[in-house]
Amino acid sequence: MSCLRIGTCSWKYDSWRGIIYPKAGVFDYLQEYARSFDTVEIDQWFWSLFAGNKAVLPKPADVERYARAVPDGFRFTIKAPNSVTLTHHYRREKSEPLLANPHFLSVELFRDFLACLNPMQGKIGLVMLQFEYLNKQKMASPFGFLERLGTFLHACRRDPPLAIEIRNPAWLDERYFRFLRQHNVHHVFCQGYYMPAVWDSEQKFADLLTDTTSIRLMGSDRKGMEIRSGDRWDRLVNPKDDELAHIAAMVSRLRKRRKSVYLSINNHYEGSAPLTAHRIAALITEGETAAK
Repeated sequence: MSCLRIGTCSWKYDSWRGIIYPKAGVFDYLQEYARSFDTVEIDQWFWSLFAGNKAVLPKPADVERYARAVPDGFRFTIKAPNSVTLTHHYRREKSEPLLANPHFLSVELFRDFLACLNPMQGKIGLVMLQFEYLNKQKMASPFGFLERLGTFLHACRRDPPLAIEIRNPAWLDERYFRFLRQHNVHHVFCQGYYMPAVWDSEQKFADLLTDTTSIRLMGSDRKGMEIRSGDRWDRLVNPKDDELAHIAAMVSRLRKRRKSVYLSINNHYEGSAPLTAHRIAALITEGETAAK
């Protein structure tokens, strides 16, 4: 079996007290988190593009503090800045004109970002480039996207490993997965929003996957989950037993094919990421034990 790491998207939630954190007292959240899990996603550096085309990179003190907080065997999965992955600035209203992002797929900015991560050297599993749904106003075709991305990837280093998440369901095709293999870049499976079920995509393109896979369990109703949970993430408010069974089977198939797997879970998926992590870990163990 290959390496499997299960963790959550971010870590600083007071409502996880009594689940993976002490019920009382002061502690370092990340250090305490690393007692329960061996991977976590960092998404705080994703939000980096601001008015005036200002691109903000990680603060050195934060990078160093996170690196010190976890043991050597721990691995971060890190979302690259959206100043690199957004074609245009976000709009508050659809009536607003699109404003191009001059940093889109900037090799120089991405190199600066990776340089900021140097204190984490050896503790990064993947750096993920997440692209939003790209309509024809933002990107004329998947061909144009892959052409731009290919030029970018050709100029980028491969340490730490890179992974791509796209939000256009129709773009998940053979051409896309062959492109990733050609560039030795991994795919990020996203369960939620308007993407197809991750287990269906995995089975359809199994022969084209690289040696490492990321699976992100995000859910499809972020605002609804926040209302139902009351912004407390200490219980399951929307259990997804059937989905978890499919995902556990998917992970086991990947591991049998010697694919390393990073499984990251968001609170918005079922209501409490640590509880979901424990549930799916048990399902994977049960299934793999029964298969022996």
